[in-house]
Amino acid sequence: MRNLVAALVLVAALFGCGRSDPIVLIQLHPQNPDIIYVATNDYIYKSRDGGRTWANLSQGMSYSRVIAMAIDPVYPATVYAGTKGDAVYKSHDGGQRWTSMRSGLDDATITSVVNQFLFDPADAQHIFLATTMGVFETRNGGEQWTKKMEGMKEVLMVVTLGMDPTRPSILYAGTSGGVYKSIDQADHWEKVNNGLVPPDMLKTSRALNVTAILVDPYEPDTVYAATLAGLYKSTDGGNAWKRIGASLVDQMIVAMVLDRTRRGVIYITGRDGVHRSKDAGSTWKLVNSGFVTTNIRTIAQSATDSNVFYAGTNGSGLYRSQDAGETWEPMPPVGGK
Repeated sequence: MRNLVAALVLVAALFGCGRSDPIVLIQLHPQNPDIIYVATNDYIYKSRDGGRTWANLSQGMSYSRVIAMAIDPVYPATVYAGTKGDAVYKSHDGGQRWTSMRSGLDDATITSVVNQFLFDPADAQHIFLATTMGVFETRNGGEQWTKKMEGMKEVLMVVTLGMDPTRPSILYAGTSGGVYKSIDQADHWEKVNNGLVPPDMLKTSRALNVTAILVDPYEPDTVYAATLAGLYKSTDGGNAWKRIGASLVDQMIVAMVLDRTRRGVIYITGRDGVHRSKDAGSTWKLVNSGFVTTNIRTIAQSATDSNVFYAGTNGSGLYRSQDAGETWEPMPPVGGK
């Protein structure tokens, strides 16, 4: 009987019974480890008790998918949400009430996808926005947005942004056609695709979708670009790229994190789970112990404990690791399902 019960539990987990919807993003509070935001395909949820219980925060928004979130690093009660189809929302009270912030976003942008927010570390009111209609900037916390696409002529769809943490004037944009770099905080962009996108592929509108681009905080000239067709690394500020991670069975990389306290440690996720490298991408280890399903949509490192990671799956809810990814434990279902 005990074996039968165990088998039924496993089957229920495999088919999502008693589990949450797919977790498409995780946003962790910068100071309070008990506060966690996640978004599913339909709603935003917030936990104030470390993930034991969840509250739906989508009241006040139109029925539009949330693709991106960001928490103001100076005033963490201020939260931003980027949607698919209804631009940007902002909350001043931790997600209880939302206000549309779309001034300066043209009609096409409003109906497109907001992929990412990026804060200027020197000024939390200064935010960059990656959208499928380009890069936008605000200097007043979203009250007014300005398009920043000078030099980025070949592409329109901007999926992700990365900033040099030691030199915030240097930005990288991951697009549908490779990587662009700015050395003046998005006033002008230059294409830096050497070794990244074959010339014969540039004519296609989705030549090489860059899903994440991150600057190594320990070696700021080292930049990693995760794409839907493999992982790339530059050691000279994007001037030249080399393919790494050739040993990875699945080259479709969905999310990436650079460990903020351990030099050279990288986490990437995809359809076959979480991979970790401890040598700046030369070798990789699959760290899936504890997952029921391995289609991992998103991963985040705690701001208060560098050993704690969260992973959102496409079929079995939210997981937490307290040992830097060695083992994962399922968390209570998001949304109380």
